Amino acid sequence: MIDFNVRSERMGWLPSAPQLQTNPLQVVRDAAAKGMDAKDYVVQSLKNGSLTLSCEDPDNPMNWPRNMFVWRSNILGSSGKGHEYFLKHLLGTTNGVQGKDLGKDEAKPTEVKWHAQAPEGKLDLLVTLDFRMSTTCLYSDIVLPTATWYE
Repeated sequence: MIDFNVRSERMGWLPSAPQLQTNPLQVVRDAAAKGMDAKDYVVQSLKNGSLTLSCEDPDNPMNWPRNMFVWRSNILGSSGKGHEYFLKHLLGTTNGVQGKDLGKDEAKPTEVKWHAQAPEGKLDLLVTLDFRMSTTCLYSDIVLPTATWYE
């Protein structure tokens, strides 16, 4: 399934901006050093593989988000499906994941780099703005109250 997401992002079919594994400012510097237009440099580099999209290696520490701000959403509760996986991989906290990680015998993605050990606890900071103490608030580092019709 993730292979199709990578292909879709690469072709511009997903509502997300393709994020490069390299800082865009560095890409412009590299293009200028080679005397090329940035657009032409990016196209050439993507084709020859010297520049990659971050979605092609989501477990690389350079590619995941460090901070998450949540406003009026219970992403760790009712809004996000797979609560235990959020706790394990996003927060790195006590979880009840019962399924095994894919092993040697399971099908693996072809478009995405495979890591034998999936990272746990990707976020450094979780901030929630909400008017109720939701599940996301309970796991947040910072909870900010919002003005609502309750006041």
